[in-house]
Amino acid sequence: MLDGFEDVGSLTAGPWIYAVVALSVLLDVFLPVLPSGVLVIMAATAAAAGSGAATGQVPGEVPDILALTLCAATASVLGDLVAYRLARRGGARLDRAIARSRRLTAAQERLGTALARGGGALVVLARFAPAGRSVVSLGAGATHRSARDFLPWSALAGLTWASYSVALGYFGAQWLGATWLATGVSVAALFGAGAVATYLMRGRCAG
Repeated sequence: MLDGFEDVGSLTAGPWIYAVVALSVLLDVFLPVLPSGVLVIMAATAAAAGSGAATGQVPGEVPDILALTLCAATASVLGDLVAYRLARRGGARLDRAIARSRRLTAAQERLGTALARGGGALVVLARFAPAGRSVVSLGAGATHRSARDFLPWSALAGLTWASYSVALGYFGAQWLGATWLATGVSVAALFGAGAVATYLMRGRCAG
């Protein structure tokens, strides 16, 4: 069961994986196409494989589950904060960047009213929805919402998303084995959560 996953284990072995995860999660607020969630799941799957001592890896060569969760959550909050600050300061370049994406433009229009009403829970939902994190972080800054109102929800969103993604990879490997099948099922569950979050966000915006 583990043989097919040895190449993934080698890719995610070593302390550098935390830097790669952090950079990917931080940047995907600006580039939603980055597979940061998939990367987190793969690292968590490798951690599960290493903890079973069946791969021949020593514990220090695989990611630590707690460190991986905190790394992804912290990078998520930092990325949100950077986007929030940039949007709060404004600028024609940022407006043009949003205008080039039909998805971001349409989502920004739908979420504008919800953000104006507060929408704390919306920040958490948006962390799972495709491009939702970008729109909410930029929207919060553009509407000059207080950082004290936005950052606690951003922290909760980042921790919830990171915990969910790590849990998918880790427990998927425990139940299905550290295989590509386990990774595929975990990624599908992450995308499923994104679809549900998108549906709920639309309902909140329509209301």
